Amino acid sequence: MKNQTDLPYEKFLAYGAQNLTDAELLAIIIRTGTKGEDALALAKRVLEMNANQDGLLQLQHIHLEQLKSIRGIGEVKAVRIKCIAELSNRIAATHMRERVDFSRPELVADYYMERMRHLENEQVRMLLLDNKGRLIHDTVLSTGTVNFSVLSPRDMFIRALEYRAVYIMLLHNHPSGDPTPSKDDRAMTAKIKAAGSFLHIPLLDHIIIGDGRYVSFLEEKIL
Repeated sequence: MKNQTDLPYEKFLAYGAQNLTDAELLAIIIRTGTKGEDALALAKRVLEMNANQDGLLQLQHIHLEQLKSIRGIGEVKAVRIKCIAELSNRIAATHMRERVDFSRPELVADYYMERMRHLENEQVRMLLLDNKGRLIHDTVLSTGTVNFSVLSPRDMFIRALEYRAVYIMLLHNHPSGDPTPSKDDRAMTAKIKAAGSFLHIPLLDHIIIGDGRYVSFLEEKIL
């Protein structure tokens, strides 16, 4: 028979979260096991899904259906795991954001790389910055197949004015993994730069995220 402090929940109460293994923490989130397998064993199987990647990291990118394919992981457990993974990602991003100078392309690309490099669809973000290059607000302008012609500079700068942004920055990903700017990327960037200059809210940069690579319009002197 197991000692009470061998059980993840009881171990948490006795010693605190910092003394639990990754599997024990996940077991508390999963809560219940299945016939012949307790929550801890189930958690270990989840973390061992991909032997080539750290178990905790893969939780960020694994699909809901992949989790549900594990015996004992139904929709409720799978959703719970994905929510915890996203929550941890946001906590880490918030902590890191305090130390990032968003006027430096390499730091911005590094900050968003893991969040955007694995996206299956293109996503366009607008970053609103203060006069010291610090992030005020991050807003998603478009998700799906990006058609820059449908993005309205008017709506973008209304949002910038609402947050009293001093600068803006564009960021989007290429699911192909190749961050080379397209003709549409260049045309829309020029259009937004012109609107920003007129409104005295300059476009600092447009960064395209690929698979472990990025292109900065500022660094490439395209802007």
